[in-house]
Amino acid sequence: MKLPTKIAAGLLALVPAGAIAQDCPVDGDPSELAAEAVVKVYECIEAKMAEGYAKNGDPTGSDFRSWQVTSTRPALAGPHGERFLQTFANGIAAEQYLKFAEEGFVMPAGSVLAKESFKVKKGNAVPGPLFIMTKLADGGAPEAGDWFYAALLPSGKEMKIKQSFCAGCHMNWEDQDSLAYPLEEVRLSNQ
Repeated sequence: MKLPTKIAAGLLALVPAGAIAQDCPVDGDPSELAAEAVVKVYECIEAKMAEGYAKNGDPTGSDFRSWQVTSTRPALAGPHGERFLQTFANGIAAEQYLKFAEEGFVMPAGSVLAKESFKVKKGNAVPGPLFIMTKLADGGAPEAGDWFYAALLPSGKEMKIKQSFCAGCHMNWEDQDSLAYPLEEVRLSNQ
């Protein structure tokens, strides 16, 4: 090992591990961040999230960022554990999803929604799971409104979840095919 490399390695050994991870600081209460501050944090963490979700080669984890984004920026939504969420819709889902309809529709089979997430812990934004909903053919999972739920950890590994846990919450929006949309102030629309 050359001397400059030894010096750099020695200096890195002196830096606490947590200090290296704090590359996306968040000042203040996350629930009170202005839109511009949320965008700044997202710009800081989005590449790290995308790289992590794609790490194990999951097709959704690798491809979702080429899909239609459904909001102008991530926003806090309570049901996913006080995480900032940004939803992407595949080509089958996008047209219907962006209507943000409240009743009288069923998403087409093959629709996939990927919801990336991050949370603020100790003043630092950290990646959360990539939540995935896939619409199955009629009768594919009647107890879950014909949706299959999955999630990837920030490392790209499959997150173990119970279908009944996700469906139990999403069925609260049964009239809108189990879809909970982004907050109104950040929604995009194709209308």
